[in-house]
Amino acid sequence: MLPPLKLPTRKLPPLNSLRAFEAAGRALSFRAAAEELAVTQGAVAQQVRGLEDHLGLTLFHRLPRGLALTPEGKAYLAEVSAAFDTLTSATAQLVARPARVTISVTPTVATRLLIPRMAELRAALPGVELRTIAEEDLPDFTRDDVDVAIGLARPPFAPEVEARLLLPQDLIAVASPALVGQRPLPLDETEILSLPFVHHCLDHWQGFLGGRQPNPGPRFSLTTLAIDTAVAGQGVIVVNRALVAAELADGRLEQVMARSMRVSPDYYILRKRQPDRSAGAAALWRWCLDRLSAAGV
Repeated sequence: MLPPLKLPTRKLPPLNSLRAFEAAGRALSFRAAAEELAVTQGAVAQQVRGLEDHLGLTLFHRLPRGLALTPEGKAYLAEVSAAFDTLTSATAQLVARPARVTISVTPTVATRLLIPRMAELRAALPGVELRTIAEEDLPDFTRDDVDVAIGLARPPFAPEVEARLLLPQDLIAVASPALVGQRPLPLDETEILSLPFVHHCLDHWQGFLGGRQPNPGPRFSLTTLAIDTAVAGQGVIVVNRALVAAELADGRLEQVMARSMRVSPDYYILRKRQPDRSAGAAALWRWCLDRLSAAGV
């Protein structure tokens, strides 16, 4: 087994001596540097002498009326000042960076519920950068940098995870009015089987039809694509009522059977239990509960 790689140690002069030299070099005065650094003039002179001893070079000519940089001192001052400018800029950027919160949601929840309310959510998180991860799997809160997650889950949950039921899996059959045409609603099983079906990754057609074989039709890996296909009049879909609430409200879809079916798993909102939660993460949790719950959708 190879020994661990040993990184070279940075051989730098003491930071205080560099600060004293840089301030004195800009002002060409130990007194002015002392006022800037809130130390005594003697302390600045001592730090500069220590730096010169460390480098083995003379950086200043001490003159009766002030200081003058030696050629070595002038060249070194340019580099040291640039280094301090870089540190100042990096620190300012770090401090000015907005707080960030991360939410992990399924692609369907993202497109049907979160994105249409994104402006409202951003208004609820002033000064906070929101990062959204769209994936079907729930995050590992012990490893992943995620503040809030929404996805399909079943209790019990790990002790370190706080979970609330957000959207029960209340399934209904919906279709575009253009597909249904003049058929009176609700349709019975025989009538529904006369229409084309749309299938998706969370398909429950067979259970919804009491075990009868559903019609073939296009199948999608994402529920949100199946919903779009139904809106386009290409078939009937069985889907969570909450995920098509907007389409039902504006008439792009309509419930075509009186039956509904409750299945599991349900959509839960989850987060890691921790005492030092950021204000942005807490606000994101509250907003999701208020605006994306079954009552708020």
